[in-house]
Amino acid sequence: MRDTRDFASLFALSSARQHAQRVARALGVDQGLIHLPGEQTINWPDSDQPRAFRQLRYFLYLSGCQEPDCFLTYDIASDKLILWLAPIDPRKVVWTGRGSTVHEALEKYDIDEARFAPSLEHFVKKWSSNNAGFIYLLHPDNALAKDYPDRIDSEHLRPAMDACRVVKDSHEISLVRKANRISALAHEQVLRKLRSFKNEAQVEAEILDVCIAHGAKHQAYEIIAGSGPNAAILHYVKNNEDFGDRQLMCLDAGAEWHGYAADVTRTFPLSGNWPSKEAKQIYDLVQRMQTKCMDMLGPGKRFVDAQYVAHLVAIEGLLELGIFHNGSKKDIYEAGTSVAFFPHGLGHHMGLEVHDVSTVLTKSTEMDANDQVIPEITQHLPDVRNNTELGSLSTNIAPAVWNSLLSGTSAPGLRPGMIITCEPGIYFNREALETVFLPSPVHSRFINKPVLERFMAVGGVRIEDDLLITEDGWENLTTAAKGEAALKIIRGEA
Repeated sequence: MRDTRDFASLFALSSARQHAQRVARALGVDQGLIHLPGEQTINWPDSDQPRAFRQLRYFLYLSGCQEPDCFLTYDIASDKLILWLAPIDPRKVVWTGRGSTVHEALEKYDIDEARFAPSLEHFVKKWSSNNAGFIYLLHPDNALAKDYPDRIDSEHLRPAMDACRVVKDSHEISLVRKANRISALAHEQVLRKLRSFKNEAQVEAEILDVCIAHGAKHQAYEIIAGSGPNAAILHYVKNNEDFGDRQLMCLDAGAEWHGYAADVTRTFPLSGNWPSKEAKQIYDLVQRMQTKCMDMLGPGKRFVDAQYVAHLVAIEGLLELGIFHNGSKKDIYEAGTSVAFFPHGLGHHMGLEVHDVSTVLTKSTEMDANDQVIPEITQHLPDVRNNTELGSLSTNIAPAVWNSLLSGTSAPGLRPGMIITCEPGIYFNREALETVFLPSPVHSRFINKPVLERFMAVGGVRIEDDLLITEDGWENLTTAAKGEAALKIIRGEA
């Protein structure tokens, strides 16, 4: 049954004050003033229409407030969190309504005081005269930096907040869990109606319909509903082509619930049955990659090691299918040729952003699902030499090969409260293959072109789940059906 309570009131239990206290501890100071602006109302260029509102994430972390034109201060010494509200203009309320009153804000948000923003300037001036410590800003271009040049610290707040945001508290976890539940309802409704759909746009519309009907008005990112060759474009968002005789759809769609993201990808045959042996083989390989990697994750485990194994499992599977040939797993790995078919990172942190702040997960701190195929191919392959733990994995690689492959890297272990995605994929992107990999003698010698052509119609397969790291392993927050369970829904058997 749909929750009919007022959605805004559900955030009243936010942990904003707890977050502020954590950030102060991360800063390592006992005095100072944290100052954060919220998102301000801005019109589009050359237009009288306002840009769509999306609250700034650092502000949301310390306030729980999704209203425009607000500010926040936190006095570290007095442990006082104040939300500075947009002033109420009686001339505008008939057009756009109004934000919260002081009384309403105190009821809705986990704050100590609420005041109206026009008095903020006087407050900061008085605070700076009567208190020691820095004024902590996220960015040096904040106007306060000019007004109080000797009192500003714009270097330490962001890393302190990132260190706090990367580990979620119970309230944040509940919001991600809710975002996943709504996303699962949307994904499964698509499966139920899939055989009546003819176009990618109908899939996108169904996701939006279900999410909005359940109170999740915003998606955590643009919906990716790629059929056939479009499934091989990592961030395909046109979603406007007919299915025709295409085999598969890769649907990557996650709702946002009070600012917290879900990130869910499922790949399924458009007919409800596997249309080709090749499609089923690639799906099974990606599922094997995900299962292997999930088995490696937990507190203290390094995500970089799972990323490495994902490539090894992919190489092993593509050798078995004959897509790779003329080389060993070691040869193909060292050449970086697996990136031709698995061009993105294994996953990323998730929270207030779908690609949330994080500690280093992989060798390249820039590597996540945003990456495109680039000339420096091997930057996608982690370098983890002398990791004896990996030697026990059932990848059929001899110890001597491990020793020659791996080269020590420092990477942090996962901690309880972190939420990460695990999203391996195999893609057959003709343009990337024909312009980057097949013309290269380094890579083309390992790719069996006649066999590859048999698999091109598969397009791409990605499977993605959101994992909460726990004290003794992980919990899968993603409940959307996948694999055979998804096929049964498409066929009307479940």
